Amino acid sequence: MIERTLFNSDHDAFRDSFRTFLEREVAPHHDAWEEQGYVAKEVWNKAGENGFLCTSMPEEYGGAGVDKLFSVIEMEELGRAGFSGIGFSLHSEIVAPYVMHYGTEAQKKHYLPKMASGEMVTAIAMSEPAAGSDLQGIKTTAIRKGDHFVLNGSKTFITNGWHADMVIVVAKTNPNEGAKGTSLLMVERGMPGFEKGKRLKKVGLKAQDTSELFFNDVQVPVENLLGGEAFLNRGFVCLMQELPWERLQIAVTAIASAQAAIDWTLAYVKDRKAFGRPVGDFQNTRFKLAEMQSEVQIAQVFLDKCSELLMAEKLDTATASMAKYWCTDLQCKVMDECVQLHGGYGYMWEYPIARAFADARVQRIYGGTNEIMKEVISRNMGLTGRG
Repeated sequence: MIERTLFNSDHDAFRDSFRTFLEREVAPHHDAWEEQGYVAKEVWNKAGENGFLCTSMPEEYGGAGVDKLFSVIEMEELGRAGFSGIGFSLHSEIVAPYVMHYGTEAQKKHYLPKMASGEMVTAIAMSEPAAGSDLQGIKTTAIRKGDHFVLNGSKTFITNGWHADMVIVVAKTNPNEGAKGTSLLMVERGMPGFEKGKRLKKVGLKAQDTSELFFNDVQVPVENLLGGEAFLNRGFVCLMQELPWERLQIAVTAIASAQAAIDWTLAYVKDRKAFGRPVGDFQNTRFKLAEMQSEVQIAQVFLDKCSELLMAEKLDTATASMAKYWCTDLQCKVMDECVQLHGGYGYMWEYPIARAFADARVQRIYGGTNEIMKEVISRNMGLTGRG
């Protein structure tokens, strides 16, 4: 295995600390959270108390002011442990950067410290019943009426949606202008007309609360427009700028999960016997695991390079799209092969490989489908489809 040179001793110490936190605060409860369909709110508070939320945010706003590799470590550890119900990364490294990069000073001071402490759980609402990867097709509107916007529409598949105290909502503030008429509004729990639908029952990610959100004449104060008046109708540009990091996060989780699947399977085939000898002794088993480990190692090297580009602020949309598409495709391939090597036990929910298999499938869908990723990559190559 190639030694990873991306992390220093501070990163290593943080990994040990976060792993201990997961063993103490998450491992004993995750099965029960899968049954109920959401994690306990207390785990958010404890994560905040221990400095595991919004780590890359500046200290003046409640964060730790460290680099994004600390967040990469959290994603890797959650992926390897199979704790798919924990929505920390979306909160800390998708929503918080929107507030940090585009929010007014007042918005930063109001939201970020509460997000870092775990007092406030957040989500971002892009997808709609009739608009997923095509964000230009959203129908939710926010029409200016004096000192507020009147928000109407619905969102679906919203991670952290049921727990969320604040949701960044993508809406059309100028419906006649398409993408150029899109803005981002910060909608808070308790605003009249803002309602949360049922928690959606998914094939996988069963402990992750995923909800429908409904907005019926919600009066959102103008000061809740992300970035203030300067960012009116500029929401789509903000979304496009943040997508590379979001897509890299999905890829990081994919490869960490794939490596975990290989590790579980390796242990299983050494112990499980068939025809009087360990399953791992058969050539097919050995070759399959060798192939998977080689591909995951190659993907890890590419991901580490992408993380270096991120740190240097050079990660572009096409490269992040390559990482997202390739790594999630590989994740699903590895999960399928590992289930096969487990035999019938691989289909039993009590085995982590079964859960990881179910969790993996959505990775090729959210954050932009892998088909959209290929579209982004091909356009970057100078190819434009016709018709």
